[in-house]
Amino acid sequence: MVLAGKLITEIGIKSSADKFYNFFVSQLHDVQNICEGVHGTKIHEGEDWHDTETVKHWTHVIDGKVQTYLESIEEVDNENKKIIYKVFGTDDIDNHYKLFKVTLEVVDKGDHATVKWTIEYEKINEDIDPPNGWMDYLSKGTKDIDGHLFNGEKVAL
Repeated sequence: MVLAGKLITEIGIKSSADKFYNFFVSQLHDVQNICEGVHGTKIHEGEDWHDTETVKHWTHVIDGKVQTYLESIEEVDNENKKIIYKVFGTDDIDNHYKLFKVTLEVVDKGDHATVKWTIEYEKINEDIDPPNGWMDYLSKGTKDIDGHLFNGEKVAL
């Protein structure tokens, strides 16, 4: 019985790696105004959106269902443009997974950049499906953010 797994997707973007990564480092609070699937975000605990001690509350749509969860930053590696998020704290996550981490990596490949999302999870039992809908959500969100940044809309970096 396999309960743990990883899902990985890599998406090419038009924006520069720096610009895309900096959005997550300094302007993530704007994501609800850019991504169709994000219905709301707010700080649950703490004061700074980008502090590792801050817990954020998210509401979004995955697989056609409104879901909520809490998220905190577990690790930031600015040199490698990598952020690891821990997702927890609501029925949508805690009733299905013992572990749920989402990793963002933005890679500069010279003539273009890519965004790599990794979801690491451990299901509470074998009847739980892998979080494939999350990959669709992250892929769509990546495209929404990239389109916003690439089209030069008002995002100060």
